[in-house]
Amino acid sequence: MTAHAMRALAREAFLHAVAEAGVGKAFARHVHCDHGVLRICDDLYDLRSYARVLVVSFGKAGHAMAEALSNQTGPAIGGIVADPNHQAVQIPGYRYFQGGHPHPNEESLRAASAILKSLSALNSQSLALFMVSGAAVVERPVDEDISLDDLTATYRVLVQSGAPIAQINAVRKHLSAVKGGRMARAAQGAQQVSILISDVPESALDSLASGPTMPDSSMADDCYRIAAEHSMLREFPASVRELFEKRALEETPKRDDAAFARSRWWKILSSETAEKVAAEMISHQDFAVEIDSSCDDWDFAQAADYLLAKLRTLKQRSGKACIISGGEVTVRVAQPSGT
Repeated sequence: MTAHAMRALAREAFLHAVAEAGVGKAFARHVHCDHGVLRICDDLYDLRSYARVLVVSFGKAGHAMAEALSNQTGPAIGGIVADPNHQAVQIPGYRYFQGGHPHPNEESLRAASAILKSLSALNSQSLALFMVSGAAVVERPVDEDISLDDLTATYRVLVQSGAPIAQINAVRKHLSAVKGGRMARAAQGAQQVSILISDVPESALDSLASGPTMPDSSMADDCYRIAAEHSMLREFPASVRELFEKRALEETPKRDDAAFARSRWWKILSSETAEKVAAEMISHQDFAVEIDSSCDDWDFAQAADYLLAKLRTLKQRSGKACIISGGEVTVRVAQPSGT
């Protein structure tokens, strides 16, 4: 097979995987509503048995997920959508916010305030249905002295620090009033279920959108260590730096917190979905195919060396070889000279 043909096949496999990993197809496979009973994977929820059902859909697929759910349930339920993209047509029964990405904006703050207020009005007879797909579209600082500009500056320091995404998320969680399980805490007492579209490793689902509805596995002490290890402290704005210097970060809710007593989480779509679809297609072209995402969150150069070495080994054994890998790599952003 020529290099041109191999590039064409790789592109075809990628586009096929993207098409099969669409939100609509994921909902068709895993979410179904019939006569008022909503099935989400293995769970059943009789929507008529709740005094109130509130849908909170946010992230890069915020609108798409709400639309897919509405196609199943009709206008019976509604809630809040926060999506970084402008939506020319909005779903009736939903209040929309165009939050920022990759950095929060004023709409992100307004979305967080509206969500927290709505969740706080729920009780034990309510159902909170969260649909989470990442991005910084919903945010509110945990401390009122932290301005939006301070928060944005802090995000920039984190992203440019060279720290792995798991460490970046640990700090974000402890600076946020909605991340790290705090959104779930706002709905404490209500039945809660989260539908997740994940771009994070299977073992770290609480990193998706910094885990607003899930128990947090990171600790405040981790944040102090991460900031020191990556020399972040001097770069943080004063309002954030003060919290670190005083070791005043509040701990996020953990697995035994009462907020999660009635919580369920279902991942319906992830990079794994696309990886498997692509692998199946390539294998039909007589390639030896392996899926290896173990280098997720590695330094980009280390990840490239690892995958190329593995590809060479597989090629020696099988002739035509393909390695499929999903996830994120870490890139340290060099500071301009003179700064």
